Amino acid sequence: MTLSQGLAVVFFLLALYCGLDPLKHSPIANFPDFEAKFIDMPSWSLVPTDQDKHNLLQNSEVKFLNQVPGPESIAFDPLGRGPYTGLADGRIVFWNGHAWLDFAYTSPNRSEICNPIASASPFSYVRTEHICGRPLGLRFDKKTGDLYIADAYFGLLKVGPEGGLATSLVTEAEGVPLRFTNDVDIDTEGNVYFTESSDKYQRRNFLQLVFSGDDSGKVLKYNPTTEETTVLARNIQFSNGISLSKDGSFLVFCEGVIGRLRKYWLKGDKAGTSEILAILPGYPDNVRVNKDGDFWVALHCRRYMYAYLNGLYPKIRKALLKLPIPANIQYLLQIGGRQHAVIVKYSPEGKLLQILEDSQGKVVRALSEVEEKDGKLWLGSVLMPFIAVYNLT
Repeated sequence: MTLSQGLAVVFFLLALYCGLDPLKHSPIANFPDFEAKFIDMPSWSLVPTDQDKHNLLQNSEVKFLNQVPGPESIAFDPLGRGPYTGLADGRIVFWNGHAWLDFAYTSPNRSEICNPIASASPFSYVRTEHICGRPLGLRFDKKTGDLYIADAYFGLLKVGPEGGLATSLVTEAEGVPLRFTNDVDIDTEGNVYFTESSDKYQRRNFLQLVFSGDDSGKVLKYNPTTEETTVLARNIQFSNGISLSKDGSFLVFCEGVIGRLRKYWLKGDKAGTSEILAILPGYPDNVRVNKDGDFWVALHCRRYMYAYLNGLYPKIRKALLKLPIPANIQYLLQIGGRQHAVIVKYSPEGKLLQILEDSQGKVVRALSEVEEKDGKLWLGSVLMPFIAVYNLT
């Protein structure tokens, strides 16, 4: 056999392996109905290029290392106590100033398999989170002290100021079970607004959700008086964080796959309509309003051309995803090769006011939420085993 013939055989076998993927390494190998959808990416020229050249988030203090696996959302109760946060093992815990105490849980089926594992990564709990619960968005009702919880698997729930097993409020919308409840907020009248990221993919398959561009996400409203749930917005590609404006006239929600903030009007002449508030420099997770009425947005990562082009060309994206390249490698290609942290602050009119980052991921990375309190930013991450605190002053 000549050298050229040998190389031809090698390339043939390689092509055959890639085409058949016998070891099921492709991230969509176990998803026979996987569909890659077109993502209406904004023009690249509209993407903000602002950077934090000083990487100020590297000045953050890492707290509670290996004590809080995957603290997605951070909340303080009406008396200012906390933080409270939901963990990968399904618990909602409370910092009393000296130690973390169990406060609440969402699953009525908790057993020994849900017990926390010392120094375990948040990924260690994925196989049981559909049993143990995965609390994501947390918000306190400032009037009653009740804590509202968006659990990825158990829907919208509520627990009183004393904690314990949360009460289920919403598990379906329009007759369709909720599959990936994500974030929540409450207005002054007690109405609850929450997001469902997808009615097809569960949280444990969030990478496939991102890769697919699935557009079954929704923004919903729950009326506690009538116990009715209404869909306010639909066909969203990974609806994620949600936050009411300071005056309650509108809410803002994140379009995770497109990388936008969208404003939905609740009051006034535009009530019931939505509009783009901002095109973001990256892909958002949660959004939180501060005391001044501005919005802090945690970006999972910056935009990179690879992910941008993948969004515009779904057939090419699906072909790449069929290759026997594991999901974690595909994920790293999407986020530029390494985890890093970016947070941005926007005005109610959509003006970019501030950007903070750790572009190398030396201290903080893969952020999920930014909660401002008393001149400090409390930074949560669904993928990290700690909370970071950045001092604004």
